[in-house]
Amino acid sequence: MNFMKFRPLFLAISSTMILVSLFSIFKWGFRPSIDFAGGSVWEIKTPNLSDQSKITIVFDDQKIPLSSVSPAGDRQYLLKFANIDQAQKKSLEEALKKVDTDFSELRFETLGPTLGKELLRKTIAAIILSSLALLLFIGRRFRDFSFGASAVLAMLHDSLILVGAFSLLGHFFGAELDSLFVTAILTTLSASVHDTVVTFDRIRELRRQDYRPDWVDLANRAISEVIVRSFNNSMTIILMLLSLVVLGGQTTRWFAIALLIGVICGTYSSTAVAIPLVLFWKKHRQK
Repeated sequence: MNFMKFRPLFLAISSTMILVSLFSIFKWGFRPSIDFAGGSVWEIKTPNLSDQSKITIVFDDQKIPLSSVSPAGDRQYLLKFANIDQAQKKSLEEALKKVDTDFSELRFETLGPTLGKELLRKTIAAIILSSLALLLFIGRRFRDFSFGASAVLAMLHDSLILVGAFSLLGHFFGAELDSLFVTAILTTLSASVHDTVVTFDRIRELRRQDYRPDWVDLANRAISEVIVRSFNNSMTIILMLLSLVVLGGQTTRWFAIALLIGVICGTYSSTAVAIPLVLFWKKHRQK
């Protein structure tokens, strides 16, 4: 099948997704969690309290802004708010015990904004270093740096779309960027490169068998031979992640959604972004 005849369509789809991502990032930005902005996370259990609005009333009475209240299990809630001192925390505990005498604390964590900025710097550094490492490794392994450059650009394409998607999800549905999102980005980089390298390797093997076919023909043959495997492999991951999104808890749902977006983008870009980029470099080099 001539997959490469759809290159203009692939370009239009990728350009649209990138433009929408950039628009959302610059227009609405993100909703950073306490992992980046700093703050406190308090997981509590209120066996006799079925209405979480009473928890909000307690925080309002104590004049402590409450960022979010999320169910974390049966009569369990995950509260996020700004940093507080021990006196404020003790006052909150006493007020909650008046609402529910069986109130209990499951977890309390505090993170300063300095640690959040350090996490952000390390994330950016990890993406840059991994991109350079992949560029050098793939370029050396295939003895052609156009393969390495194409794989890295496809990887960055997926990462940008994932970041833009969470900007949209944050604006419309309240999704927050946290340390799990960082994990999802780094996992997306790996998933994106995996299918790409498999297709690149098949192109190299076909090239060894016959030097005469042109690069477009090689690309179509390679994609035809590996696309079923790549699709089946991705579907097993996608089905698992869909189950986690639907049935998983609140604390892991956005993480699963991020991985789901990353896997779909990685599967798409291995054929629709990386291979057309290689053909572009080859055509440009021939001219």
